[in-house]
Amino acid sequence: MAAESPQKGATAYRISGLTKVYGEGPAAVHALRGVDLDIPAGELVVLLGPSGSGKSTLLNIIGGLDRASDGQALFQDQELTALSDGQLTRYRRDHVGFVFQFYNLMPSLTAHENVELVTEIARDPMDPDDALALVGLHARTDHFPAQLSGGEQQRVAIARAVAKQPTVLFCDEPTGALDSTTGRAVLKVLKDVNERLGATVLIVTHAAATAAMADRVIHFADGAIREVIVNATKLAPEDIEW
Repeated sequence: MAAESPQKGATAYRISGLTKVYGEGPAAVHALRGVDLDIPAGELVVLLGPSGSGKSTLLNIIGGLDRASDGQALFQDQELTALSDGQLTRYRRDHVGFVFQFYNLMPSLTAHENVELVTEIARDPMDPDDALALVGLHARTDHFPAQLSGGEQQRVAIARAVAKQPTVLFCDEPTGALDSTTGRAVLKVLKDVNERLGATVLIVTHAAATAAMADRVIHFADGAIREVIVNATKLAPEDIEW
């Protein structure tokens, strides 16, 4: 049975005093400096800031890919910062989908087969063809990555992530390697995933225009949150000025 997504309005993540330091002494890099943040379930959230501001570090910690130096991060009632490596692996497998700037598809596998890789380890996966249809690639299931455009490859990567029916979808610069038209198409897919599957979607980006489509915008600078804005009105992805 798949993990149930909490109702919209509940809290997906509760983060307090979260710190991440790389290295020691004068050369130490403070990637996060005591971050406090609540992320509501079911929202589409954009994390904005320049390179090195801490947004990807936060994503990696609450995504279970990295560990904090100090502080606490809770997913629903589960304290992520106290989990063992094995427990973090189960958390990622059962709850989290990842989409990165580079698609990381297996070149020798078709779109269907790339998505199928994830469904074989998920608890209650979607059919790979249904996942590809969700991202508008129902006619491309038997194509190899080399036969797909950059935007299509990114949509296969999104289909692969959502096929496990994750509670949360983490996207780190998902449009960073795409042109404006293709980027808007990918953002529309992410919005559809948020609305149709009820997944909490977090998008890390340095493209400020993306903020216009978000429920909530978190501005990072120097390892800290500078501002959180809740959008009263939102733009459709296709209307975003790139």
